[in-house]
Amino acid sequence: MLINIENSRKVAEILLRINAIKLQPSNFFTWSSGKKSPIYCDNRLILSYVNERNLIGDLFCKFIKHKFPNADCIAGVATGAIAHGMIVASKLDLPFIYVRDKAKGHGKENQIEGYLKEGSNVIVIEDLISTGKSSINAMNAIRKNNANIMSLMSIFTYEIANIEQFNTEYYTLSNYSCLINLASQKNIINENEKKILTNWRKSLIK
Repeated sequence: MLINIENSRKVAEILLRINAIKLQPSNFFTWSSGKKSPIYCDNRLILSYVNERNLIGDLFCKFIKHKFPNADCIAGVATGAIAHGMIVASKLDLPFIYVRDKAKGHGKENQIEGYLKEGSNVIVIEDLISTGKSSINAMNAIRKNNANIMSLMSIFTYEIANIEQFNTEYYTLSNYSCLINLASQKNIINENEKKILTNWRKSLIK
């Protein structure tokens, strides 16, 4: 669910302007999984732009204060959301942890880095949600440590994940539909390219 429709457009504008999102409907990207995609998202680029970074952090914080005033901890999903989650935690004066995709194979073999107090109410931050597998993995690790997931939040989503799998409230600052519509309005893509982008997403929804 979008946190705010107007702000969704602002975030989409930022992602396009700083090239955190690139659209190539005529020359698909290849993801690490091997899947072909007309869109590529790298929200780590946001960190290099101070005003944009602060705006996105502030949007998360405003919503968390309003919707989840009893949050005890912010969790970032490794690796893309570590910095974004830390920014949110710092602005809210809350503890921060981050969650790896799996436990380390050495040392203390932690999957969760940082101190997670038992019974904590946790907000999980993701930079990007595609299929949602990494988010589910992170939330399962937190739950196994006897903490509560209040909500999962992301900067952006491709809208292809089955959000019922999250077993928690899910919110995003912006999404694929908003971005594609904005790109079309700004003549970044033409009508045929918009159709290709729209059909790609539809083909992945189960």
